[in-house]
Amino acid sequence: MAKHPIARSCGVLVLRDKLSQKKKTVAREFLLMRHKDRWDLPKGHVDLGETDHDCAMRELWEETGIERDDIAIDPTFRWETRYDVKWDGKPVEKTLVIFLGLLTREVKIKPTEHAGFEWFPWNPPHAVQKQTIDALLAAAEKHLAAQ
Repeated sequence: MAKHPIARSCGVLVLRDKLSQKKKTVAREFLLMRHKDRWDLPKGHVDLGETDHDCAMRELWEETGIERDDIAIDPTFRWETRYDVKWDGKPVEKTLVIFLGLLTREVKIKPTEHAGFEWFPWNPPHAVQKQTIDALLAAAEKHLAAQ
């Protein structure tokens, strides 16, 4: 049986460490993309023959302008969840895979598929969106604290 076209999506939770010149401190932030009615991650559907990592990097570039050389992907973090979505009125189980990346340099974000974007302070626990984002942020916090 062929896989459903929307059954798998991949993306990146993008972090940056922002230096405050005034306070001489570093503050960690994470990137979310703005839809008309919610926040989301840069992510999208896996193309035929594409790996999860390649999909995540392609979607990141397409939706933000962040290139592979702009970000260091954490090789030990991979978050996955499944949930039901509707496709032509029928339920389809979707798998979402998210990688964790830290910007290696300042990048101008160029949203192409979203109304905008925002950098949020890394200040757990977070309450952004219950279904996926909050659980992802909690898993990332646990992962980062263990390093």
